[in-house]
This record gives sequence, C-alpha cells and structure tokens, in this order.
Amino acid sequence: MLVLLAGIFVVHIATVIMLFVSTIANVWVVSDVSRASVGLWKNCSNGNCDGPLPYADDDALKAVQAFMILSIIFSVISLVVFVFQLFTMEKGNRFFLSGATMLVCWLCIMVGASIYTHHYGSSYGSIYIKSHHGYCFILTWICFCFSFIIGILYLVLRKK
Repeated sequence: MLVLLAGIFVVHIATVIMLFVSTIANVWVVSDVSRASVGLWKNCSNGNCDGPLPYADDDALKAVQAFMILSIIFSVISLVVFVFQLFTMEKGNRFFLSGATMLVCWLCIMVGASIYTHHYGSSYGSIYIKSHHGYCFILTWICFCFSFIIGILYLVLRKK
C-alpha cells in the first residue's frame, strides 16, 4: 500500500511539473522551415521570444491561458489536499476531496487543450508553412491522461 501511495505521489508531482512546463514554455507549434515556435504567451523566432502572437487579442487564446493556469492551481491544491488527508484522515476512508480536485484539474486541461486544438490546430498553415505541434502541446495531453488516472485512483484508494 505504501508503494502505491508513493507511486501516485510521484506521478502527481510529475504531472504538476509537466503542467508548469507546458504552460510556461512557448513551443506549442513549431515551424519546420524556419526556427520559429508559437506558445500561449509569445512568438519565438531565431532564439528571440519577444515577438507578439499573431492572434494575441483572440478570446480563445485567453480562454486557453486561463484554463491552463486553473489546471495548475487545481493540481497543486489536489497535491496539498492529498498530503493533508494522508496524515489526518482515519483508516478506511477514501481520498474523495483530492480525487475530486484532481478531476477538476483534468476537466480544465481537457477544455483548454480542446479549445487550442479546435481554434489553432489547423490554422497554422497561413502563419507557418509546414508546422507541427511542439512538445508543450504533447505534454498537455499527457498531463490530461495522468490527471484522469490519478483522480480516479484517489477516488478508489482507501487509507489502510
């Protein structure tokens, strides 16, 4: 049981770190032709990340930014609640609060990544010729899977 709790804790910390990286880094879309990338915050080209985004005033981008920040907040809250419940909860109880908080994080990741995919997934042909999704986009979907698994495990897991 202790090994299972430690494993879930490590995966949860890895999910929080990957969420931070995917939200902060500006590599959501990478151009194959030029050395340029686009993120949630800045447009980077030739190693300089000072250019404005071509769609910076778009409400969809602001929604993606908000949901990704909310997912980080709920993931950290879920981690703190898990540690708190681990030391204060009676034996035989389940980690409902930490599981529910992690599933809210999962929902925020799903909404943010879905909005980004819908609005900006195929429209890069006019911005960058021959572009593909970067590692931040992929990390976001990996965090989506991990947060769902962790949330369900918290709901099922009993403290023994």
